[in-house]
Amino acid sequence: MGRVTERRKVIRIRDGVVSARPDTLVAEEPLEIRLNGKPLAITMRTPGDDFALAAGFLVSEGVLGSAAELRNIVYCAGATADGSNTYNVVDVRTAPGVVMPDITLERNVYTTSSCGLCGKASLDAVRTTARWAIDDGDGPGMSLEPALLSLLPERLREAQRVFDRTGGLHAAALFSETGELLDVREDVGRHNAVDKLVGRALQNDALPLSRTVLMVSGRASFELAQKAVMAGIPVLAAVSAPSSLAVDLAAETGLTLVGFLRGASMNVYAGEERIALTAPAAARA
Repeated sequence: MGRVTERRKVIRIRDGVVSARPDTLVAEEPLEIRLNGKPLAITMRTPGDDFALAAGFLVSEGVLGSAAELRNIVYCAGATADGSNTYNVVDVRTAPGVVMPDITLERNVYTTSSCGLCGKASLDAVRTTARWAIDDGDGPGMSLEPALLSLLPERLREAQRVFDRTGGLHAAALFSETGELLDVREDVGRHNAVDKLVGRALQNDALPLSRTVLMVSGRASFELAQKAVMAGIPVLAAVSAPSSLAVDLAAETGLTLVGFLRGASMNVYAGEERIALTAPAAARA
């Protein structure tokens, strides 16, 4: 099975001194996801948590929503011409009665580690109907203190074990409304890291992920906002900027979207009712 990291020789130059040494790099390999035996998508990912990644991908595609709808996931034997198993092809088998997507050339997509939407026929094809409305579940509405949100990037960073060895991974973490770290996943693709989180939640029959905060290490793209909505996550926070489409989707669905979360500074782009503001929010332009 592919390893999470690999060693490569590197020429190192420091203050004019040249030396040769091995360096630890994050592994990147393709993963083909098949659905009931039919090819559906190929993504470039960091090996590990492949079953969770496939399950999470199918949650974001609107195919799966509960553990009962998932029969099993297996690596495909004989994935190469000589019959060997590369552990780079998984087949997701669904339970009877689960509605299958229309697997056409428009949906049989190749996704890179930086964009999980490449190959979509249109934006409308991505706006999959969510199974759950974005709400705060039982009890009173969530009220997150900015001081608590400001702690999450560092808590995410402290949990990035592979990043410490390679410096080349994105991460996604799931926090409770009190700031407890519930799960964290790393991957060369930020969308894969989120899929691994969501897929593990589906396997544990924990969807929808009400009263949680999804924290990502990079920017907040439309795709990541969509994945949060599809998993029933009410709050998405990112250390970098959101896209305009991510903000539009958040406003449409009730998702709280926080960007540029760095220390005590942050921008709230949508869903400010979940943030415990000490002063009235400025009117939107």
